[in-house]
Amino acid sequence: MLLHGMCCLSREGDAAEQDGPQRKKRKSEVAEEDKQLDILAIGTAVGSILLYSTVKGELQSKLDGGHDSRVNCVRWHQDNGCLYSCSEDKHIVEWNTQTCKVKCKWKGDNSSVTCLCISPDGKMLLSAGRTIKLWDLETKEVYRHFTGHATSVSSLMFTTVKPMNESIPFDGITGLYFLSGAVHDRLLSVWQIRSDRKEKNAVMSFAVTDEPIFVDLTISEVKEEPVKLAVVCRDGQLHLFEHILNGYCKKPLTSNCTIQIATPGNDGDSTPRPVPILAAAFCTDKQSLLLVYGNTSQPIIEKVSLNTSESHICLVRDIQKVLSLKTEAALTKVKTPVVNSDTKVLVPGIPGHSTAVKTPASGKEKKKNKRKPGETEESIEERLGALDIDVSKVKTPGGLPQTDSFAVLLVQGLESNDAEILNKVLNTRKESIVKNTVARMPIYAVIPLLHELPDLIPQLGMLYQLMESRVKTLQKLSRLHGRLFILVSQVAASETVQDVPEVNQTAKLVYEDESSEEEGSDDEMIADKDSDENWDEDDEKEEQSDEQDMTVEKEINGDSDLEPENESEEE
Repeated sequence: MLLHGMCCLSREGDAAEQDGPQRKKRKSEVAEEDKQLDILAIGTAVGSILLYSTVKGELQSKLDGGHDSRVNCVRWHQDNGCLYSCSEDKHIVEWNTQTCKVKCKWKGDNSSVTCLCISPDGKMLLSAGRTIKLWDLETKEVYRHFTGHATSVSSLMFTTVKPMNESIPFDGITGLYFLSGAVHDRLLSVWQIRSDRKEKNAVMSFAVTDEPIFVDLTISEVKEEPVKLAVVCRDGQLHLFEHILNGYCKKPLTSNCTIQIATPGNDGDSTPRPVPILAAAFCTDKQSLLLVYGNTSQPIIEKVSLNTSESHICLVRDIQKVLSLKTEAALTKVKTPVVNSDTKVLVPGIPGHSTAVKTPASGKEKKKNKRKPGETEESIEERLGALDIDVSKVKTPGGLPQTDSFAVLLVQGLESNDAEILNKVLNTRKESIVKNTVARMPIYAVIPLLHELPDLIPQLGMLYQLMESRVKTLQKLSRLHGRLFILVSQVAASETVQDVPEVNQTAKLVYEDESSEEEGSDDEMIADKDSDENWDEDDEKEEQSDEQDMTVEKEINGDSDLEPENESEEE
């Protein structure tokens, strides 16, 4: 049992198997290598590395003093048996596994170093954090820089062992291609090691549907041989690529085939649901795949032949039958009582349970608890009758427990860690029973229940991230909502004002009291007098003007000498 969290592991001999043919070894070297091929290097979260023997089944040694923080990656050297490790403390360490001491230690990046890969000839080392660096293992100096990933690199591996252009002399590293994938990145980048040091960007890329969590490939040893790539994404799909590496490619390459796994869904209550693929690896014949799918606690491994003629393949698998629980006698120090097969156990929480306190009759002795030999055991109906329980209410179709007893069973299963009880409760698919069980669960049993459902924790993590991102934008959206509400209300008010018809302001009824009428009549009389006086003055003026005219005419005609008598007559 590991005392610290396991972060990464590597088996000795993996690099030699994947990186192509190596030099021929002597018999003594082969014998020594066979002894060490069973060693498994395990990096821990506290900075130590454990060397575990898979043959002996025990811990062989422990490497301490190299890292101060979490170990992200460990890689075995294919020739000298050295071990290389990188950590969150920004350093790369070269270990001597014979003496369990640090052979060399140097700073690999300004941030944490997340991935390592050794070149096919064993003279170079690729390390990756935010940037990818190619190190010379003799001088521990940087040979090349590669930039292009925005996040930390999660996978790093060589795709070729020989350059594609055979006319150029091969120095062991120039002309080779390697692959890299980063966290939260849906592109796998392919890089080429050039001698001119000018090209630092990726020469091509492979497009996938989600973040890659597992990558495996077949190494190309001949120019005409394509590289086969298997990429498992976080959404549970497997993408297969097949491409000949022959230089720069502008557009990202899409997968030749996509593989998914789903349940059959033959039952009336169930529907087909996807089964996540956890990992995939090519077999030695390069024509078949090993698929790992299902639950991380109980994965299923299956060998599948490749058929890339179809663009999409859906494999139907019934994982419930494969993962059916089998009761096995486990070795434990807890002694369980021997229970008769005919004995039935009453579960608390059954409806109808209303026990009444009965006083014992006088003069009768209490029954002895000990049962005499040869005496038959009481039946379940007699026991229920003694407890005053309605037997008709207890019997349920199919023998399933009642709804309110599921919470009790679940709590008992979580406390006793009984797999049989937990399996019976968690396999229930009726929605009403599940809702009532969750509503009746006590608070202290929620955390143990989450530990029994490992698939639920990452889903809740994604939900928490989504809720946090939406809460951050809630304040800004509230401000915007308030401003928009003010604008909309102002526009609506202006429209209502425009729609109101014009009001006729002429009076339909006028009321006048008596005082106003008298004042009005006086005013009219005064106005009439003024008008009469004006008329008299006008008449007098007109008569005077007429007399003057007549005198003028008489003077002209000579009538001025007339006698006054005649004048009076004429007048």
